[in-house]
Amino acid sequence: MKQILYRLFEHQYLYRDEARILLQNIAEHKYNESQIASLITVFLMRNISVDELGGFRDALLDMSLRIDLSDYPFVDIVGTGGDGKNTFNISTAACFTLAGAGYHVVKHGNYGATSVSGASNVMEQHGVKFTTDVDVLRRSMDACRIAYLHAPLFNPALKAVAPVRKNLAVRSFFNILGPLVNPARPEYQLLGVYNLPLARLYTYAYQDIGIHFGVVHSLDGYDEISLTGEFKVALSGKEKIYTPEMLNFPRAQESDLYGGDTPAAAARIFAAVLNNTATEAQRNCVLANAAFAIQVVCPEKKIDTCLAEADESLASGKALTAFRKFLEANG
Repeated sequence: MKQILYRLFEHQYLYRDEARILLQNIAEHKYNESQIASLITVFLMRNISVDELGGFRDALLDMSLRIDLSDYPFVDIVGTGGDGKNTFNISTAACFTLAGAGYHVVKHGNYGATSVSGASNVMEQHGVKFTTDVDVLRRSMDACRIAYLHAPLFNPALKAVAPVRKNLAVRSFFNILGPLVNPARPEYQLLGVYNLPLARLYTYAYQDIGIHFGVVHSLDGYDEISLTGEFKVALSGKEKIYTPEMLNFPRAQESDLYGGDTPAAAARIFAAVLNNTATEAQRNCVLANAAFAIQVVCPEKKIDTCLAEADESLASGKALTAFRKFLEANG
């Protein structure tokens, strides 16, 4: 590790195979926490390369517990985290909105590393028991069109660095990796990123992987469509800048999307969205993210049609029904 750190300090880059071996060694606890923290710091000071990202991804997928749900064509909605905004669980609420609208979803998530509540926190707050049992996951998909994969159960390398990430409380290259290592290998994915260079990096990565994708970034720094200002959407083959007004939404304020000081507070907001008792800004934000995820799956649909589908899922209670059936299958 010492030699690798010296190279990185001198602004050199790792080859893909070097990055793969490095992450394998991290998972096998061959480095101490100070060395891992130094490595994380390097990638905070410069952008990760496509080869480095590919090598890290190769290592995680090689070591992950494989789960085959390929007979359900499914989408994942995820953010990189690390935007420092501490929003409520927007992508998780959007996942249940999609399930209510008739789309299959396999959500890959974790505890919050740079925010109060990650997807796994809000799931636990509602009594969800995490599992690797494929029969349970299949029953969940059959019951409500959604399954949840708790990242540490499937990716030992992510579990190995969890204490360091939590203690540093800053974004890291593990935030970048997380969306790319869903062990069920989604056919479709909507990803939120916290800056434009990352959007370009992921576009190259997705093209290499060969899945249908959408990458979104709010230009004021959110790793999701926040509706607080302009946002960029990059779908397979096209890019466009949107304003909230183009979707007939009013602009939200940062305070409108605050996730609270505890996982319990974030879980209450999440439940309010599905129960149709959330604020207009909270609900609109979930609808916007869900709509663009629908467009990833069905690129022939106009965004107005996708928004109408998402809105009907929430307004009719179908999203809430999907969530209740999910709790029954995973409790």
